Amino acid sequence: MMRSTKDVLSALTGAVTVLTPFVAASQPGAEQPVPGPMRDLIWGKLNFLHTTDTHGWHAGHLLEGQYSADWGDYISFAQHMRKKADDHGVDLLLIDTGDRVEGNGLYDASKPPGKYYYDIYREQHIDIICSGNHELYKAGTADREHEYSVPNFKDVYIASNLDYIDPKTGERKPMARRYRKFRTKNQKLDIVAFGFLFDFTGNANNTITIPVQQTIEDIWFQQAIREETDLFVVIGHVGVQMDEFKEIHRAIRQHNPDKPILFFGGHAHVRDATQYDSRSFALASGRYFETIGWMSVDGELKRKEKHGDLKRREETSSLSFHRRYIDNNLLGLYHHSGLNSTTFHTEHGRNVSAMITKARKELNLDYAFGCAPKSLWMSRAPYPSDDSIYSWLENEVFPDVVVNASRKDIPRLVIANTGVIRFDIFEGPFTIDSTYIVSPFTSKFVFIPDVAYSSAHKVLKLLNHAGRIFAESGPMDNRFMANPEHFAIRESMIYDNVFDSSGHQKPMGTPGKTFLTPGYTTHDDVGSDGDDTVHAPINFYLVPNCFQAKIGIPKETEPENVDLVFLDFIKPWVLAALDFLGTPYQDEDVLPYVEERFTDMMARWIEKKWPKKCDENGVCGCK
Repeated sequence: MMRSTKDVLSALTGAVTVLTPFVAASQPGAEQPVPGPMRDLIWGKLNFLHTTDTHGWHAGHLLEGQYSADWGDYISFAQHMRKKADDHGVDLLLIDTGDRVEGNGLYDASKPPGKYYYDIYREQHIDIICSGNHELYKAGTADREHEYSVPNFKDVYIASNLDYIDPKTGERKPMARRYRKFRTKNQKLDIVAFGFLFDFTGNANNTITIPVQQTIEDIWFQQAIREETDLFVVIGHVGVQMDEFKEIHRAIRQHNPDKPILFFGGHAHVRDATQYDSRSFALASGRYFETIGWMSVDGELKRKEKHGDLKRREETSSLSFHRRYIDNNLLGLYHHSGLNSTTFHTEHGRNVSAMITKARKELNLDYAFGCAPKSLWMSRAPYPSDDSIYSWLENEVFPDVVVNASRKDIPRLVIANTGVIRFDIFEGPFTIDSTYIVSPFTSKFVFIPDVAYSSAHKVLKLLNHAGRIFAESGPMDNRFMANPEHFAIRESMIYDNVFDSSGHQKPMGTPGKTFLTPGYTTHDDVGSDGDDTVHAPINFYLVPNCFQAKIGIPKETEPENVDLVFLDFIKPWVLAALDFLGTPYQDEDVLPYVEERFTDMMARWIEKKWPKKCDENGVCGCK
């Protein structure tokens, strides 16, 4: 008889171990891994590792030691964890839920984008994978997803509500298979798996997203949820608090009152977990390859045979679910695998790390445009403030670079959405890589000339506060103008007690022994013990959907007309706001203002304004 999972893997809820330092990071120049108190993983009969919203960060976080492991390290980790599972007769599956592209030089800096990324990513053995919205924004990106990612993962890529239009034939067909039925290696569990995308409408015209409500009524889906199986796994680029997952859960549960249903989500860029009922569990695993999610399920999973061929689940059997949010930290990966710097790194993992190093060198990602005199934050500092990245753009960058030479003397309001910024700027070198990390998009500034100031100056307020107006007038939810986190986090989280009066972080426990590094301190619907590493909390300030620079507008008098300048991404909302204000304009009224991409404009400003060199410690020395 097989011993219980608890016996063979001996993982204890809430167990905390302190990691030791002195381990080399995988990529040259990356910060060293950061030690901290650890909570162990809890294994079950069925276990999962989950990534989502990695956005090209497969080299790891070179400036943040607690997330500095790379894709090669994850490959080594998964290999060891699969062996653990095999040794003890349990199962481990790997999941990815999309948005693998756009957000890092490793993907964005090559021509075409992804020249190196697709070969690097495919080296990981993944059991179920789906698309995110960022794979679909541009026709070329969707083409490459169909040309490379789908065949790279041909047997496990699932597109339950996503179609692709063949550019040669015009034929519409599923991006990949609609669902997958398979059996696990060790427990021989039958699984029916789906792969969904939220009800996304911003995709390029070579893809079609089918609304979830329509999909779950399709014949193929209704047949799939009636398959003989032990459990359902639903992966999706969907926030676990979003209605789409709840609709799918209701549809499956209607015909399967007691089968386990496991959900793996994404899109919201947060660590999160919830339960839709006692026999379901949903996990989201953060963003930017900071987090590797862990879910385990224990209990009676195998359906029972009764009365000859009749198979059904015993309604009385209980299940237990566990989750961890694993920092992408080499020290943590060593700890969870039970290995060390000598025994952890596999040949396969080292080879993939070498592929990443070579790609980064060929893309010249470490070339520095300048040296940031201080860190500038998206949400760790309030807006407006001297430490806000949005205040910096509004007050320093936009007045210098958002200039149309033929209209430079005309007063202008310049509006950008906060979602155009995707990451903080850290004090020290601002590199080619940094430009794509901070703002990976191809957004450009457009404008409507000579708009009545009486209307133009009210647009910003509507963009930030008039969600209902936009919902009724056609554009998407106005929260799409901000960062995805704002779908999940509705209020600021301020921890004023984290630092002492001198500004230094307070130690945890006995003074002089253990100091906590700032990091994730997750509170989800399951509790506050999900993070594998115990961190000091980081402040999170809500920021508006959009911010604005007033350029050339005198303080003492208001101009009659202004040029209303804005990023092209927010055009639908701007036009809807103007229409509501009684100043209607059409698409054809919106003209190019600056031909340069916003990302390139920002890099050009930094190259001109910030010191070129940092000292040997990465400090700019310009204060």
